[in-house]
Amino acid sequence: MLSRKQKCCSLCVAILLLTLILALFSYYLNPKNQKLKSMLARASMAVRKLRGQQDVKWSRMAYGQPQLLKPSRNDVLVVTPWLAPVVWEGTFNIHILNQQFRQQNATIGLTVFAVKKYIIFLKLFLETAETYFMVGHRVNYYIFTDQPKHVPQILLQKGRQMAILRVQSYARWQDISMHRMEVISIFSQRRFLREVDYLVCADVDMKFNDHVGVEILSSLFGTIHPGFFWLRRDAFPYERRPQSQAYIPQDEGDFYYMAALFGGSVPEVYRLTKACHEAMMIDEAGHIEAIWHEESHLNKYLLHHKPTKVLSPEYMWNNGPLNLTPCIKRSRFVILQKDGKTMRTNDENIEKGFGEGRWPVSPPHLPATLF
Repeated sequence: MLSRKQKCCSLCVAILLLTLILALFSYYLNPKNQKLKSMLARASMAVRKLRGQQDVKWSRMAYGQPQLLKPSRNDVLVVTPWLAPVVWEGTFNIHILNQQFRQQNATIGLTVFAVKKYIIFLKLFLETAETYFMVGHRVNYYIFTDQPKHVPQILLQKGRQMAILRVQSYARWQDISMHRMEVISIFSQRRFLREVDYLVCADVDMKFNDHVGVEILSSLFGTIHPGFFWLRRDAFPYERRPQSQAYIPQDEGDFYYMAALFGGSVPEVYRLTKACHEAMMIDEAGHIEAIWHEESHLNKYLLHHKPTKVLSPEYMWNNGPLNLTPCIKRSRFVILQKDGKTMRTNDENIEKGFGEGRWPVSPPHLPATLF
C-alpha cells in the first residue's frame, strides 16, 4: 500500500517536471516571446544609458592610501558644518574623480552671457575654457548674446559643442545681470534638462587660468568671493534692508558667495534661478533693488538651501599675487582687469564689484603668516 503511494507521488512529480520543461521550450522557441525579450533588454539598456549607468571597463589605478589621521589641509576649512566639502588644492585626486564621473557618462553645460560690450571677453573665455575646463569630458557651451554674428569661431575639442542663443539686451548692466536668472531658469526647464546632467553658470569677463574639472560638480555648488572670505559675517555685503527679499540679518550667514560662478544639477540650478528671479520680481514690485542685485538673492538662497559643495576662492581669484595669500595655492578662474578706455569708467568698475569699493586690500585682523 505504501509502495503504491510512493510510485504515484513519483509519477506526479515526473509529470510536473515534464510539463515545466515543455513550457520553457515552448516559450524560448516562440519568436514572439524572443522578440519581446529583446525589446525589454533594449529598453533596459536605454534606461541605463539615460541614467548614466553604462557598463564601464575598469582600469587599475595606483594612488596613495588616504590617511584618516593625516588631514589633507590643516590651514583651511575643508568641510562645512553641514558636511559639504570645501574644494581647495590638495583636497582631491582628480584622476579618481574623472573615473567616477566617466561612469556617469555625464555631460556638463556651461552658460555664459556675452551681451553688449561684454562680447569682447568671449573669445578669451572660450579659448581658456577649451584649455582648462572639464578636460576629457563632454561639454555643451551655451552662449547667450544679443550679437550672434559676433560670436568668435573657436575650434572645439572632440565631444564639445556650442549653442548660440539670442537674448534681449537692456540699457543698464544691472538689468542684464538680474535677467540672467530668469533666462537660465527658462532654458533649464525647456532645454537643459534634456541635454546636460550638470550646469555651470559663469561670467564672461573672466578667464580660466588653471584646471577646473569635475571636482567642482555636485548637486548644488557656490563659490566663495575672494574679497570677503576672511571677514566676519556681519561685515559681508549682504542686503540688510528687511524690505528686500534678499534680506539677511547681521547675525546670519555662512559665506559670501559670488554670482560669477555657481551651478549644480540641472533641476537644482532651475530651482535656484527660478527662486532668485521670483524674489527679484517681488522686490521690483515693491520698488526696491537689492544692493548687489542677483548676487544678493543668490546669497539669500544659498543661506537657506545649503550648497552640497563649496568652491574656495581659488575658483574665483582677482589675479592678485598668490604669495600674499599662502592659503591660495592656485588661481583657477580669474577675474579680468579692465581699463576704462576700452570698457567702462572706474566708477562703474567699483559699482560692479571689481574696484576698490568691493575688494578689501588686506585683512588686518588675520595673522601675518596667512597674508
